[in-house]
Amino acid sequence: MPIISQFFGIIIRMFYDEHNPPHLHSEYQGNKAVFDFNGNIVKGNLKSKTAIKLVREWIDLHVNELEEDWELAREGKEIRKIDPLA
Repeated sequence: MPIISQFFGIIIRMFYDEHNPPHLHSEYQGNKAVFDFNGNIVKGNLKSKTAIKLVREWIDLHVNELEEDWELAREGKEIRKIDPLA
């Protein structure tokens, strides 16, 4: 599962051949959550309100890039890295 971004100890991944709806996998301090591209948690929990807020902020900034990566992944093409929060 390719890592597409990392920031403040948060790891963001996207799988190839994933199911709809479009989503990403996040991990922070051993806790995992799946977010849709609207910033909603659809599975799991990061157990850190700050980490959840940061992931949501990052999604808002990069939603177009996430949608592009989603399409690349569905086509079996290489997923691009996305800039972290600074």
